[in-house]
Amino acid sequence: MHVLRIVWTYFRLGILSELEYRANFFVQLFESFVGLIVAVGGLAVVFNHTDTLGGWLPEQLLALVGIHIFIGGIINLVINPSMQRFMEDVRLGTLDFTLTKPEDAQLLVSVQRVQMWKLIDVGLGLAVLGVALMRLENVIGWRETAVFLIALLCGAAIVYSFWLILATCSFWFVRIDNILVIFQAMYTAGRWPVGIYPSWLRFVLTFIVPIAFAVTVPAEGLTGRLTTDTLWLAIGLAITMLVVSRRFWLYGIKYYSGASA
Repeated sequence: MHVLRIVWTYFRLGILSELEYRANFFVQLFESFVGLIVAVGGLAVVFNHTDTLGGWLPEQLLALVGIHIFIGGIINLVINPSMQRFMEDVRLGTLDFTLTKPEDAQLLVSVQRVQMWKLIDVGLGLAVLGVALMRLENVIGWRETAVFLIALLCGAAIVYSFWLILATCSFWFVRIDNILVIFQAMYTAGRWPVGIYPSWLRFVLTFIVPIAFAVTVPAEGLTGRLTTDTLWLAIGLAITMLVVSRRFWLYGIKYYSGASA
C-alpha cells in the first residue's frame, strides 16, 4: 500500500502538470487515431488478399494490434518519460535530489514523470482488444484469459527491466537516448506476429529487443496459440530480467557522481 501511495502521488503530480497544456489532449487524440487507422488499415490491406497471415486469423491479429497499442500506451505513459528524465538527471547531476529521498530510488525514478494524455492510447488499445474479443467470443475461455493476463504481466515486466538496464547505462555513457529511440522504432515491428519475420529478425525481436514477449506472446495466450513451454519461458525470463535489472541498477548507482560529488 505504501508503494501504491507513492505511485499515485507521482501520477497525480503528472496529471496536474499535463493539465497545464490541455491543447496537448487534442494533439494526442489526433495522433492516436491516425496510428489506429494506419494499424487497422494495414490489416485490411493484408486480408484483402489472403484469409490468414502466418496462421493468424483477422480477429486474432486485431487482438494483437489492440495489445500493441495498449502496451505502447503504457510505455509512453510512464516508462519512457520517467527513464528519459532519469538519464537527464544523471547527465546534469540532479539525481542527487532523488537519491537523498527516504524511499527506494529505483521506484522513484521509474514513476517520476507521467504523460497523462497517453492514456488515450491505453483506452484505444483496450477498445480494439474488446472488439477483437467479441469476435472471438466462442473460443475465449477462463484458461485463455488467465494465460493472457500472466503473459501480459510478464511482458510488461520484461519491457520495464529492459528499459531500466538501458537507462542505467547512462552512468557510464553520456548519450544513451539514441538506443531508446531505436527501441521505439523497433517496437513498431510488434504490430505484426513475430513468427512471420525471418529467423534472424525473429531472434532479435525475441531475445535482443524483447518485443515478442510484450505483444505476440500475450496475443498467443489470448487466442489459444501459446504453448506451455513458451509461457514458462516468459515467466522465467520476466523473473530473471527483474532480478538482473535490479542488481545492475544497484551496481550502476555506485558509479554515479552528481552535483554533490
